[in-house]
Amino acid sequence: MEWLLIAVVAVAVAGIAVWRLASSGARPKVGDAAPGFSLPDQDGQMRALTDFQGKWLALYFYPRDETPGCVQQACRFRDDWRTLDEMGVEVVGVSVDDTSSHGAFAKHYSLMFRLLADTGGAVAARYGSLFNLGVLKVAKRNTFLIDPQGRVAKVYAPASSARNSQEVIADLRKLGGSQ
Repeated sequence: MEWLLIAVVAVAVAGIAVWRLASSGARPKVGDAAPGFSLPDQDGQMRALTDFQGKWLALYFYPRDETPGCVQQACRFRDDWRTLDEMGVEVVGVSVDDTSSHGAFAKHYSLMFRLLADTGGAVAARYGSLFNLGVLKVAKRNTFLIDPQGRVAKVYAPASSARNSQEVIADLRKLGGSQ
């Protein structure tokens, strides 16, 4: 029985070690300059952080198109889009899926915001939001609220797929983001 306990502990420790090694670097903190990016959106147009200068940006990373939590999160941002738009907020989703997957996902759920294709995971890694096992790369569900000056104003890590858009709205009201 003792050997079984030792084996269970060893497997748990190894799993934690693999998770930490596979996880990307440090997440930007509140007050940090948001890491720059330039990625194609679902229509193939390049979008950069500088495109959003002077506006609030809800930059959310999500694991995969068409998965239950990702559908829920995207649809909540879609349903709250009018409020976010009136507050001067741009919403942008990022995952490691490609532009055609993003295009189908956006069309299927009538998403009116940009989905960026970070197929290599480099941007997700700069935001501390990449789980990387070599051939398997998945973005972690993290959201960064970036102020009009390009600084991180709030970090949601991990973000709630059910509450993320409402949390962003509430925090924007506290931060003076409404117009």
